[in-house]
Amino acid sequence: MRKGTIWTILGVVVAVIIAWIVVDIALKAIFLVGKLLLVAVVALIVFFVLRSLFSRRDA
Repeated sequence: MRKGTIWTILGVVVAVIIAWIVVDIALKAIFLVGKLLLVAVVALIVFFVLRSLFSRRDA
């Protein structure tokens, strides 16, 4: 095996490892943003439900 071939194989392995890490971080970030959006929507729904319940009691 030539020296260039070894460096090519090593480069491919390193590229795959770096790509794996980058994709993992990107998916975790997307999941976190999605989770935050879902929490915000649920919090708004709960807020308006509680607000309507308490406004009926005061009236």
